[in-house]
Amino acid sequence: MTSNAAVDQYAVIGFPVKHSRSPFIHSLFAQQTHQQLEYRRLEIAPEQLEEQVTRFFAEGGKGLNVTVPHKQAVINLLKRCSPRATFAGAVNTIIKLPDGTLLGDNTDGIGLLNDLRQNLHCDLRSKRILMLGAGGAARGVIAPLLEQAPKELLIANRTIERATQLVIEFKHLGPIKSASFDDIANMPFDLIINATSASLQGELPPLPSSIVTPHTLCYDMAYGKDDTVFTRWAKQHGALQAVQGWGMLVEQAAESFFLWRGVRPNTQPVLQALLKQS
Repeated sequence: MTSNAAVDQYAVIGFPVKHSRSPFIHSLFAQQTHQQLEYRRLEIAPEQLEEQVTRFFAEGGKGLNVTVPHKQAVINLLKRCSPRATFAGAVNTIIKLPDGTLLGDNTDGIGLLNDLRQNLHCDLRSKRILMLGAGGAARGVIAPLLEQAPKELLIANRTIERATQLVIEFKHLGPIKSASFDDIANMPFDLIINATSASLQGELPPLPSSIVTPHTLCYDMAYGKDDTVFTRWAKQHGALQAVQGWGMLVEQAAESFFLWRGVRPNTQPVLQALLKQS
């Protein structure tokens, strides 16, 4: 599996994984920071997960990024998880520690925060935030958002029971509530984050236009060459900004790179290169 034992080996695992931009991003990080490493895609079917992950590290691999559908299942293969991975209930980064222990972490939340704060200059303090969706993508970013002391974080989902479960789990961290899509009419928000997978299918949750104002930032965790259905909807209804998740993709990768190499890359030129390529 390891193609060059003299060079530190990293990879992203998923099923499928051929669409992943992670090799492009990490190759630019490595060039920028003068790090010698190789980063590849490894397509691993769910039934092969334990065997292939064990083999990768046994052959000298230093770290993995983890994407769907393995973010939850891979936890069972790890001896340790960081607090943020535990909160998220998912792992997107595996680090091989000096003693050989595999540590699971989750950089999605800090990736989103860094994109919002540094790239989009969005101060979340005392803001009203709406999160669309109550699945794994939402779970991974709730704790970091609440740490920013918003006025309120409202989780809206088709089945309110799933949103309410997240409220129960995270309410000790800050002001979090649940709602159905029908409940949010005439409730304007400062920030709306689409954490559903609907954009990937070209679908949109049943959203009332009254949740958007000329001051609202609409953020879709999904991304593509053209506008997603959510960012198009946001622009049509007068949002201040309608942004795809390219920045989150680069920022979460930068956090993984830092965990592995101890060097924090400059994300701006990498994000610009990625946007040009896409």
